[in-house]
Amino acid sequence: MSEALPAYRSRAALRDDLRRLGIREGDMVMVHAAMSRVGPLLNGPDALSHALLDVVGPQGTMMVYTDWDSVHTDLLDEEGRVLPAWRDHVPGFDQQASRAVRANGVIAEFVRTMPGAHRSGNPGASMAAIGARAAWLTADHPQDYGYGEGSPLAKLVAAGGRVLMVGAPWDTMTLIHHADHLARLPGKRILRYEVPFAGKNGTTWRFIEEFDTTEPVLEDIPPNYIERIVSAFVAQGGGRQGLIGQAPSLLVDARPMLDFAIAWLEAWAGPHDG
Repeated sequence: MSEALPAYRSRAALRDDLRRLGIREGDMVMVHAAMSRVGPLLNGPDALSHALLDVVGPQGTMMVYTDWDSVHTDLLDEEGRVLPAWRDHVPGFDQQASRAVRANGVIAEFVRTMPGAHRSGNPGASMAAIGARAAWLTADHPQDYGYGEGSPLAKLVAAGGRVLMVGAPWDTMTLIHHADHLARLPGKRILRYEVPFAGKNGTTWRFIEEFDTTEPVLEDIPPNYIERIVSAFVAQGGGRQGLIGQAPSLLVDARPMLDFAIAWLEAWAGPHDG
């Protein structure tokens, strides 16, 4: 008696799942995915990214959060400069070649390296996109405050885009960092640190300043505040939930999600101000 074969899912099956969840032709979608939760796929993560592009069609766009796979921020002194012993050994950020950070899941690197993909030029807030408006989404990404005005996140919201969480923990929804930037909050944490950039004539260094996204933007805000915001949004009827493959997934419209997050942050901070 032969063993049962693995229950692989195809690109076509994933297309059906995405449509059932509510993805439409022409959508601009930022996707976060925990591929291990989707289950066995024919052609691996490419099956999901290509299925999503199939559904949004030639007028649609897909975006992922790449960041970059550098650990140089572990080598900073108290002024945010890379320690002298390491300075000559830290590779600079290369917009075309630097790998996506592995903590963002394999789909980020898969999308970044797809033929025709574009990647934005802010190292830590870097996004990759493919599709009709990918060049626009990723162009002119500010080096300072890269989750704020003029960022791919701001453009996603302005264009009526959406966020798709495919099995990804809700606390990984990067859009909430745009809310961190826009919310009127007293005493936000600010980071200022040196970043190396690769160029034809070698590495150049510049300081980048941004609101802290490695920790909650306020000192006494709950560590799980992003998960709490998304959970509260869903609890009051926001978003749509369903399965993509085997992965419990969530689809939200970026504008109402952002507005809810800003209101949540400002309401929380109010009683704690002072």
